Amino acid sequence: MGNLIKDIIITQKREIEIKQSEKYVRREANINNVNNNVIKVIIGPRRAGKSSFAINEIKEKFAYVNFDDERIAKLENNDDIINALNTVYNNTKILFFDEIQNLENWELFVNRLQRQDYNLIITGSNSNLLSKNLSTHLTGRYSQTIIFPFSFKEFIGNEELTESEIKEKLSNYLEYGGFPEPLFKKINYKEYLSTLFDSIIYKDIVKSYNIKLVSAMENIANYIISNISTELSYNRIRDLAGLKSVHTVEKYLSYMEEAFIFFRLNKFSFKKREQIKSNKKIYCIDNGFAYAKSFRFMDNLGKLYENVVAISLKKREMNREIELYYWKNSQNEEVDFVIKQGNNIIQIIQVCYSLVNNKTKNREIRALLKSSKELDCENLFIITRDYEAEKEEEWFGINRKIKYIPLWKWLLNENST
Repeated sequence: MGNLIKDIIITQKREIEIKQSEKYVRREANINNVNNNVIKVIIGPRRAGKSSFAINEIKEKFAYVNFDDERIAKLENNDDIINALNTVYNNTKILFFDEIQNLENWELFVNRLQRQDYNLIITGSNSNLLSKNLSTHLTGRYSQTIIFPFSFKEFIGNEELTESEIKEKLSNYLEYGGFPEPLFKKINYKEYLSTLFDSIIYKDIVKSYNIKLVSAMENIANYIISNISTELSYNRIRDLAGLKSVHTVEKYLSYMEEAFIFFRLNKFSFKKREQIKSNKKIYCIDNGFAYAKSFRFMDNLGKLYENVVAISLKKREMNREIELYYWKNSQNEEVDFVIKQGNNIIQIIQVCYSLVNNKTKNREIRALLKSSKELDCENLFIITRDYEAEKEEEWFGINRKIKYIPLWKWLLNENST
């Protein structure tokens, strides 16, 4: 067994050396405290670039294990891993563990190694590794970094581009999303992303949680991917999936959220119970998944615009910068995003691909102004395709200044707005 583990470690060492030589785009993130024994936790979707990010952040020699290999993940004695690492990497004290969630009782192993003064960097593709859960798993100090597929800023890189070139890049980003591998290796986006989506469903959810009703899980995933940026009823999903219980729908959605496929937004309410009971809006972690699963691009630009904005804001929420909601009143007037910081609503955002139709424009403005009055917030944005302005708008005595901004400009300057 020892020789087998050693051979696996050697093979993985070669793989990581190849990855170190590949093109790397600097991410809008960093690892804090790289050189001390605070456990560094990097989380995000599969294939979003966590490994590349880590190896480009660690400047010193490190030992590497990828627990996506079931031969290692299912070992009964984890000391065999350490013994193999000591042999292959000459007793280095910096350990990089990739996809740690696949190792049973990983937290016990990691805690023990930290007590032995190892410097640990771990990645995971399951949101159970989020900081809100880590405190129950890790006894020592830790820091957390979140890596999503490329943001638009990362997608365009450091190139100096004209405005028309930026808009062309945005069109590609809206359709294909931000997963790095197909971008760099020029492989077929649709085939790659479809395979990745299915792999997450079957490997990270069906297999990990021992799902019996596989067809129901498939039906839910396919329905949601066709209805991103939409308010969904659990009862409707239950009926479409042929399930008997809303509780099962909730459970399956939680699994998909934990695996970083989808995420949900609560409707804003000053009453916590009403937030919990209300329908959720559901978004996909990357537009490319929607594209890969036959989401028709030209017919759904508005939803793709909204989904990209949601992803950007969700990352900020996961970094604990903001709380994110949508707003809807009793007249079914809706605002896409309500941003809360502490006890205050600091920004309200409406996403509207086109304002050419006056009826659509008036509907979007009316909802934004009404939400502004109800939530006591005057920092109002409408994100558009190409319209940019700052205008006073009025609706039956509600007067507010609204900033209109093109999506590409908002994505490149999101934290400053």
